[in-house]
Amino acid sequence: MQIDVAGIVVECRQGDITRQQDCDAVVNAANGELRPGGGVAGAIHRAAGAGLYEECRPMAPIATGEVVITGAHNLPNRYVIHALGPVYTLSDDPAGELARAYRNALRIAEDHRVTTVAFPALSTGAFGYPMAEAAEVAFRTVLGMARDLFSVRLIRFVLYDEESQNVHCEVLERLGAE
Repeated sequence: MQIDVAGIVVECRQGDITRQQDCDAVVNAANGELRPGGGVAGAIHRAAGAGLYEECRPMAPIATGEVVITGAHNLPNRYVIHALGPVYTLSDDPAGELARAYRNALRIAEDHRVTTVAFPALSTGAFGYPMAEAAEVAFRTVLGMARDLFSVRLIRFVLYDEESQNVHCEVLERLGAE
């Protein structure tokens, strides 16, 4: 499912974030130390190879809502944007922190003239953010920034399973109709 907002395509699809060959950048659901781990971070680091962590190490730690950008190493992209979303139960402002992570990821994409970017569902795995709430924050943030983007023309949300994709598609369709 996709919508067009101010000439920018926003879409959601089921798939593997490490196999988005047609995207300039993929976003890593990073941990504060930018280490390989489980979930999205583990998958991205495994696919990119050891050079990714070597590039990340001097940039760590990052705070919640912050992002850094690296090369993609063995991934089929130019860049990996590492975004740290909130741990849902530990945050005083999970929606604000999650929105900040998405905004900062899009800003750094713009700074690097990225035209296509693929996001996972930030903070929804081990960080415990409820999927529907996270999708609402993600799409409201992305759609709200659309008119201010000049380089980014495609924003793809890559969801690991059918249930996550369905939730995201429902939220995107509802918000796109507003």
